[in-house]
Amino acid sequence: MPVIRLPDGSERVFDKPVTVADVAMSIGPGLAKAALGGYVDGKQVDTSHTITQDASLAIITEKDDAGLDLIRHSTAHLLAYAVKSLYPSAQVTIGPVIEDGFYYDFSYERPFTPEDLEAIEKKMLELAKLDEVVVREEWDRDQAVMFFKGLGEHYKAEIIASIPTNEKISLYREGDFIDLCRGPHVPSTGKLKHFKLMKVAGAYWRGDSNNEMLTRIYGTAWTKKEDLAAYLHRLEEAEKRDHRKLGKQLDLFHMQDEAPGLVFWHPKGWTIWQQVEQYMRNVYLDGGYQEIRCPQILDRKLWEKSGHWANYKENMFTTESEKRDYALKPMNCPGHIEVFKSDLRSYRDLPLRYGEFGACHRNESSGALHGIMRVRGFTQDDGHIFCTEDQVRDEVTLFNQVAMRVYADFGFSDIAVKLALRPEARLGSDETWDKAENSLRDALRACGVEWTELPGEGAFYGPKIEYHMKDSLGRSWQCGTIQVDFQLPGRLGAEYVAEDNSRRTPVMLHRAIVGSMERFIGILIENHAGAMPVWLSPVQVVVATITDAHNEYAHTVVQMLKKQGIRVQADLRNEKINRKIREQTLQKVPYIAVIGDQERDSGQVAVRLRGNDNLGSMPVAEFAQRILGDIAART
Repeated sequence: MPVIRLPDGSERVFDKPVTVADVAMSIGPGLAKAALGGYVDGKQVDTSHTITQDASLAIITEKDDAGLDLIRHSTAHLLAYAVKSLYPSAQVTIGPVIEDGFYYDFSYERPFTPEDLEAIEKKMLELAKLDEVVVREEWDRDQAVMFFKGLGEHYKAEIIASIPTNEKISLYREGDFIDLCRGPHVPSTGKLKHFKLMKVAGAYWRGDSNNEMLTRIYGTAWTKKEDLAAYLHRLEEAEKRDHRKLGKQLDLFHMQDEAPGLVFWHPKGWTIWQQVEQYMRNVYLDGGYQEIRCPQILDRKLWEKSGHWANYKENMFTTESEKRDYALKPMNCPGHIEVFKSDLRSYRDLPLRYGEFGACHRNESSGALHGIMRVRGFTQDDGHIFCTEDQVRDEVTLFNQVAMRVYADFGFSDIAVKLALRPEARLGSDETWDKAENSLRDALRACGVEWTELPGEGAFYGPKIEYHMKDSLGRSWQCGTIQVDFQLPGRLGAEYVAEDNSRRTPVMLHRAIVGSMERFIGILIENHAGAMPVWLSPVQVVVATITDAHNEYAHTVVQMLKKQGIRVQADLRNEKINRKIREQTLQKVPYIAVIGDQERDSGQVAVRLRGNDNLGSMPVAEFAQRILGDIAART
């Protein structure tokens, strides 16, 4: 007689073993129809799972995040089912859930085409309408290997053969299709209604370039038709805002094959960079940081001591000179420790804060590179705080306050805070990691913010707080971080003289607010669709003349605005004024000041705001004050 405890605290008693679906039906037919799966004693299971003893149970429906994951996971299997129905000789490999959707990799005699995707999606809709029951089966491993080999599914057989022999293999069957999977899955294919196949890409088997190139089909799936439509609309908007297209259109930067993963900044793009850097430099100064500069290349021995050579070597660019091995720095922290060690430090010096706009290089795979968002050479607003254990909470609390203010100034108000905990490969003892993780939890409590925890996602030397900001399309970007490090200072011999004259190792806090400058600027470009706020716009005003007779006065206006520190250009081309306005609007210039006879004779300018709003004529001094007000307010 199992007793089932429900999330509301109530209990239900059954006189025999029951499935999750049975329990849902006992609560009501509406819940039974909506049930996609369940949590039994915290473990996610199918609705067909049988409960034989007392347990807690939570029913999963489409209203839950887990329900959306179940739908996406099951839709990936529906994709494989459709592919096998249309192309029987295709082999299925792996098909996980990813952010906003799923993918499945296939081995086939040729790559799939966009036309194939249309046919596959049509077949998926047909199979979903059949509402076939999805059945879980458990097999012996060797039996499963032989079965899939018999089907010609050699990749699937290889996956199963890598599983220990004593483990049961779970397979899921829907109609004529059967696939290896741990599950769980939705009860039937009829639960899968709102999906779309997005694109085809290449992917190496097991991610190894020495293996066969497979075809990867990406898709998305949602619980509601409206959610699918909203997602597709966001993708359309994201396409319009792609920083790579806007970078070319607005003449901000370019990249080329001779320098893969590295950026050529053009004058306008570099102007945006300088505004961000100077703003962050003031954040350094206001926060009591001393700005430093460290070498780009350091001896291998230092990287061995720091632990980077053992844990990060595959991502480092290396070189050799006079029989000594060197590496381009992938991060700035070892150099900052060397600056700290260059003099005898006292507890009175702590906390000691160093900041550096440090250029780093990481050997990212070519397939991972993405415009200026993912590069091989980047600059961070990097900083390191050397402090005592007692000072960690106050320093992290202060950092949190500053970071939130910075994000607000750049136009981001929706910030999620996450705590990344110890990874499997790490330095130090569990006791040290307990202390480090708890110090960050204490600091977050002191900040009064809510956070979520990410097991296994910390750095190899310490846990970290991450700041994820949402942009105007609702996309989340992880930029800022502060990490507590009890490892690196000791490994590199950093010490300070304590109050009792003993030598102690400082705690090191690694912090960045915008993170990679390149990536952050890419985020800004996409967030604002290239129409940067006035304070960040490379050109804040264009003075456009109607005829050549107005050029002299235009030069006077330009000089008046420049003296106010405003970034201004003159458009004196022999073109019609409407064309000038249209072209400068496409360049997303915040203000266009038009000069004709009336403006010249009255000492004014006719002002157009980005978006083609006509603000009318005003004196140049008044116009300048308006712009300066926008800059000061960072609107």
